[in-house]
Amino acid sequence: QVQLVESGGGLVQAGGSLRLSCAASGRTFSSYVMGWFRQAPGQEREFVAAISRSGGSTQYVDSVKGRFTISRDNAKNTVYLQMNSLKPEDTAVYYCAGVRDLTRLGVRSWQYDYWGQGTQVTVSS
Repeated sequence: QVQLVESGGGLVQAGGSLRLSCAASGRTFSSYVMGWFRQAPGQEREFVAAISRSGGSTQYVDSVKGRFTISRDNAKNTVYLQMNSLKPEDTAVYYCAGVRDLTRLGVRSWQYDYWGQGTQVTVSS
């Protein structure tokens, strides 16, 4: 089992950058596929990015490709989401998620077993 805690959210102007972090407890972090999702008010939770156990493979939703980068540091039990060129439509609560028993990168929320509490990202125009 793993516990996830996000940090790094905040208020930023359009065009700005933020880096989200997700710290995981436990000694088996490197066994988990990790993902980032986001949920805006009144909308369903949306896949943003995912990363393989080694960090060698990543996947992104089309709307963030070229702007966001997911990475992980297994020695620090942490996954990151670097967000550049932020847009007002990126405003949402961002959640990190983890799953151990998945043979590929997951893009559906139901594929993940563990979730953080979320961190608010607000992009002003």
